[in-house]
Amino acid sequence: MPHRERHRLEREGWLRAAVLGADDGIVSTASLLVGVAAGGATHSGLMVAGIAGLVAGAMSMAAGEYVSVSSQADTQAAAIATERHELDTQPIAEHKELAYIYEKRGVEPKLAAEVATQLMAHDALEAHARDELGISGVARAQPAKAALASAGSFAVGACVPVIVTWFVPQTLLAPIIVSVSLGLLALLGAAAARAGGASVVRASLRVAVWGGLAMAITHGVGALVGRMI
Repeated sequence: MPHRERHRLEREGWLRAAVLGADDGIVSTASLLVGVAAGGATHSGLMVAGIAGLVAGAMSMAAGEYVSVSSQADTQAAAIATERHELDTQPIAEHKELAYIYEKRGVEPKLAAEVATQLMAHDALEAHARDELGISGVARAQPAKAALASAGSFAVGACVPVIVTWFVPQTLLAPIIVSVSLGLLALLGAAAARAGGASVVRASLRVAVWGGLAMAITHGVGALVGRMI
């Protein structure tokens, strides 16, 4: 049986989108609610603001992620199309180019040429996409998947401060939203770090600190605007 290793790079695309969405959902919605509460809004007004922020944020995340990843996918598709044309019109030059790539990685010239020959006989376009362009099946951009992951994770994250707002008295709303949100942000950072094989403590602190800073600034701005109007 071949030796099998488990790496976590294949999780990078969806993990990035999901973590970013959930983090943004918690931070932006909690900050919005804390800021609006500091401005003197009623409980019903807070609920409207929270739900509107949830929906708007999820749609914004989906649209932004789809456009961003679509641009990446278009760039990859154009590069692959160019490579396909070159393989059709200049197969010998492409064979030399692939062999030279392997030579630069430390393979002897004769063996590099043999490897290039065998890989191109199996799937020339795949070999060049992977080794010349750096595009593999795992790394290829998937706009719809990224958009759904971002929107869904944002909505899940945003639901937490909205639910807290529904059940908690307005007088205790700000400290409880901040406490719950910071706790969840720390857990989210830890989970993402563990899934990706990174430092759990560092990720938790990073997410919690920036989330707390966002909520503190929004609370201050909300209180200031509330006094002015």
